[in-house]
Amino acid sequence: MVKVNHLKAATARYFATPDHTLHIKKGQFLFRQQDIVSDLYLIRQGHVIINKMTPDGRELTLRILGPGDLIEEVFMQEEATHRYLVDAKATEATVLFVYPQGQLRQTLASDAEALVDILQYSQLNNQKDQTKFRDLILHGKKGALYSTLIRLTNSYGIKQADGILIDHLLTNQELANFCATSRESVNRLLSPLKKQQIISERDGKLVIHDLDYLKKVINCENCPIVLCTIN
Repeated sequence: MVKVNHLKAATARYFATPDHTLHIKKGQFLFRQQDIVSDLYLIRQGHVIINKMTPDGRELTLRILGPGDLIEEVFMQEEATHRYLVDAKATEATVLFVYPQGQLRQTLASDAEALVDILQYSQLNNQKDQTKFRDLILHGKKGALYSTLIRLTNSYGIKQADGILIDHLLTNQELANFCATSRESVNRLLSPLKKQQIISERDGKLVIHDLDYLKKVINCENCPIVLCTIN
């Protein structure tokens, strides 16, 4: 049985037999903005980032997707009439199952419950993106960085005696992309957090020592965890 994150087992069975398997290298794009939508993808191995280019040319990372995650942008639209609004790029060697969207829509047409399940998954991703845009607009680059750190603890956090280890390697440039800012700006924002021992680094990974401080600064609304993740 193929496991698909956030989908019921009854829905996941429709993904048991992919049309084909795709292997892409680190740094290779799965699709780019304005490419015509054609397929739906399920990550079997590796990670893919979903990016959006801002009007001033900066890269805004919306999600990091990993094994078991679907890449289902605009699933319900006819592929001949819709184009991708985001980029998808592998951050490491990645293996994906590929499903033609039109064929999958026809298969699901007779199973309303499974179709609703996928639509709810798509809506969940839209809600996640909206909350990230909200944090960036309301709280600026600093708030966007703090909310990204909070989301990372929810997605990759491992409790330690002195805090929460984010068990995922990220460069400061990659952190900057979550905030649509520069690496230098992120360096400046992280520096006081390290001096105050709010965060630290351990073997190249971030450790959050005072999560409540980050939440307080951005007036965290304690959204459901399912909305406050990076994937």
